[in-house]
Amino acid sequence: MTIMASFLDSFVSKMPSLSTSDHASVVSLNLFVALLCACIVLGHLLEENRWMNESITALMIGLATGVVILLISNGKSSRLLVFSEDLFFIYLLPPIIFNAGFQVKKKQFFRNFVTIMLFGAIGTVISCTVITLGVTQFFKKLDIGTFDLGDYLAIGAIFAATDSVCTLQVLNQDETPLLYSLVFGEGVVNDATSVVIFNAIQSFDLTHLNHEAAFQLLGNFSYLFLLSTLLGVATGLISAYVIKKLYFGRHSTDREVALMMLMAYLSYMLAELFDLSGILTVFFCGIVMSHYTWHNVTESSRVTTKHTFATLSFLAETFIFLYVGMDALDIDKWRSVSDSPGTSVAVSSILIGLLMLGRAAFVFPLSFLSNLVKKNESEKINFKMQIVIWWSGLMRGAVSMALAYNKFTRAGHTDVRGNAIMITSTITVCLFSTVVFGMLTKPLIRYLLPHQKATTSFLSDDNNNTPKSLQIPLIDQDSFIEFTPGNHNVPRPDSIRGFLTRPTRTVHYYWRRFDDSFMRPVFGGRGFVPFVPGSPTERDPPDLSRA
Repeated sequence: MTIMASFLDSFVSKMPSLSTSDHASVVSLNLFVALLCACIVLGHLLEENRWMNESITALMIGLATGVVILLISNGKSSRLLVFSEDLFFIYLLPPIIFNAGFQVKKKQFFRNFVTIMLFGAIGTVISCTVITLGVTQFFKKLDIGTFDLGDYLAIGAIFAATDSVCTLQVLNQDETPLLYSLVFGEGVVNDATSVVIFNAIQSFDLTHLNHEAAFQLLGNFSYLFLLSTLLGVATGLISAYVIKKLYFGRHSTDREVALMMLMAYLSYMLAELFDLSGILTVFFCGIVMSHYTWHNVTESSRVTTKHTFATLSFLAETFIFLYVGMDALDIDKWRSVSDSPGTSVAVSSILIGLLMLGRAAFVFPLSFLSNLVKKNESEKINFKMQIVIWWSGLMRGAVSMALAYNKFTRAGHTDVRGNAIMITSTITVCLFSTVVFGMLTKPLIRYLLPHQKATTSFLSDDNNNTPKSLQIPLIDQDSFIEFTPGNHNVPRPDSIRGFLTRPTRTVHYYWRRFDDSFMRPVFGGRGFVPFVPGSPTERDPPDLSRA
């Protein structure tokens, strides 16, 4: 015990000099890696627990570690690493979002694209507006410092960013494909929209707000949204074209994997370089790369890339929750608000109430509007699904934390009381929503949605084209399954009435025609992989007779 205590004392004495970007300590990194291993092991052991999931497990381990460090350091620190927005936005967020786009079931995603955009974009704006109006009214009555319009709008954007990881860990995309697609798609678009709104507010002059300025703000938002998407698509297409033309796999699988990873990361960094939304860019880059690039590489590269991207995403998510748990006990922030704990509790309670109201303000009305235009009952969002969608967006996580630190601190620290209250309130909301709402997620979903077998038509529609050699349990292969050229399951509409009654399927039909005729011959993809005799992935020439 004496040796252990002296070791920990020497470790704690080094903590003030730790920095994630420049002076990372070997001791702290070793301990953090050990904690990540503990999160993985305990998450596996608690897999079947009805209350716990991997996110809550990492958060709890982080809290426990923070308490231990706080006790050993005599209340001086509770963290191993100093928070940096760059650490989150540059190193941890890209693999999470890219993997989301890379493994998304594209057919389900784009079949529900309009509804997803309604929830993810329009819904986020509504939620941001409700939260902004609420904090403007309530915070003025509390003694928390002086905030201007930009601060209130930033708070709205910060708490409009959801974290649906807990819900996605419970839902099964084969049993509830529509619900999973909506929750998953809305979560990604919501994060991107929140960050775009936050950045637009930060860079916009709000001192002279009028109708013209409001339209300019909307124009900036649309500009960022569109250009970010186009940049992601362009980067993905470039990677597909280069790999298809040069076919690196004939010499080295490692080169293929390395190029795919670097091109994915390059898309995110280019967006940051041009002040665009890196989240949107890397998400759509992931979609395009899974549609074209992934089919142009060797079979071993396909297996490697899917496992690699999924593993990096999993580690980044675990790292974030682990750190948030430790940072929740940062004594410096709590010391600034220790003279008025009631105010901090009131602010946190108000924010939790507003985020619940903000979710309800758009989930139920937009679901009603979405159901009005859908003729097929199986495509409609029933009330139980609406409850799950509303609940899935109540959790707040790493994006809200990062935006709050970006707005109210410098290098993770602040001496302004009002800013400290906002940071501690953000931590409280993230902890409460993740732990309390997250623990209730499994029981709620199991009560509302008893286990159902996926419909035969849905499974047969996707699984018929699945290569048997690529049946990997880590990632659902449906994400990468496309129609073979010339095989169209959607009949061509023969009238304007047909287009209006099934617009999504009609758009999909024309997109498949365009994709098979122009895109795949140039950028590759299923059915258009270059044949190289003796290559690892192509022992027999592909059948291109239907191309």
